[in-house]
Amino acid sequence: MKLEQMNDFFAARVDGYDEHMRTTIEGASDFYAYTASLLPMEKNARVLDLGCGTGLELEEYFRLNPDAVVTGIDLSDAMLNALKAKFPDRKLSLVQGSYFDVPFGEDTCDAAVSVESLHHFTAEQKGSLYTKLHAALKENGCFVLTDYFAESEAQEKELFRNLKQLKLEQGLPDDEFFHYDTPLTVEHETQVLEKAGFSEIRIMKNWGHTFTLLAKR
Repeated sequence: MKLEQMNDFFAARVDGYDEHMRTTIEGASDFYAYTASLLPMEKNARVLDLGCGTGLELEEYFRLNPDAVVTGIDLSDAMLNALKAKFPDRKLSLVQGSYFDVPFGEDTCDAAVSVESLHHFTAEQKGSLYTKLHAALKENGCFVLTDYFAESEAQEKELFRNLKQLKLEQGLPDDEFFHYDTPLTVEHETQVLEKAGFSEIRIMKNWGHTFTLLAKR
């Protein structure tokens, strides 16, 4: 398979993306709404969405809390433009860029969320991101993570080996993001969150190999 840069991959698929995500991923008809239900319901609650895409989870969240103040970060301008068109009257700020690079500040948000975005990165990359995220959350804040996870440590290692081999064969640099699934196991994801300072990390629900984790600051 030919690897595509992350931004190019999603820009090429923005048309029909919502239908694809809702109909081809096990549990998607439930997990967007379930994820949203775990976010704060207070008026003007501040929420950070990592890899917001077209905002499928935000559709559900704004139904529950139309007064929420949301900052969405995504690599893809095309995805962000589609999201912006959905919510012209909501308190929504959008940032085009990598959530690894965008500053979050400290004590700036009540909660953070990410859905089907973080399964492309290493434990080391996630460690620095989660440390930054932990600092951005207010006291008693939480991170709701709904994502696809590896079935086993063996599968996790195999997928990272495959990606490394594909990059080598195609002469691609290591310091750029390419679309290829490299999920961690739930256990390894939990360990990374714990190391970043999160506590009370719980598996809330799962749909096949997609799990929702709730991590409290």
